[in-house]
Amino acid sequence: MSFSYYMSVCQTADPAKQDKGEGNIMGGVPNPTLEASEWGWQIDPVGLRIVLNDYWQRWQKPLFIVENGLGAKDQLVEVDGVKTVEDDYRIAYMNDHLVQVGEALQDGVNLLGYTSWGPIDLVSASTAQLSKRYGFIYVDRDDDGTGTLERHRKKSFGWYREVIATNGGSLA
Repeated sequence: MSFSYYMSVCQTADPAKQDKGEGNIMGGVPNPTLEASEWGWQIDPVGLRIVLNDYWQRWQKPLFIVENGLGAKDQLVEVDGVKTVEDDYRIAYMNDHLVQVGEALQDGVNLLGYTSWGPIDLVSASTAQLSKRYGFIYVDRDDDGTGTLERHRKKSFGWYREVIATNGGSLA
């Protein structure tokens, strides 16, 4: 069974708190104990482990995470003469989620694989923006269609390459 995971969603029985969370496209209310992305999506790595365990216990079918990632407004900078994005926030998001994937594997979950969304910047399906960037590779293109389309590796590119090369052994 494949699924996407970006955030968790909370509910409330208190009518006074029924305001829908800014980024909770699936409904729900903000969880005050969690940080949120620039688009209001609650960042909940432990929630991924909970979902993996729940799905595995419920269906006993192999699982595959087909989408997971963080959309952010990345800023292209120059470091030692090379254009890049210092996206430590993306590295932290993915690291924390992948650590929880490792915990779920230790829990006995049968997980066949994991893919991030997406390896290269693209138009966001939820907002139709290019400024909401997910990739490890920056694409020089703006929401209005301007830009050179040049590609530049972000800091997360090298980090993720190391995660793959070490089969997760480099995760903090």
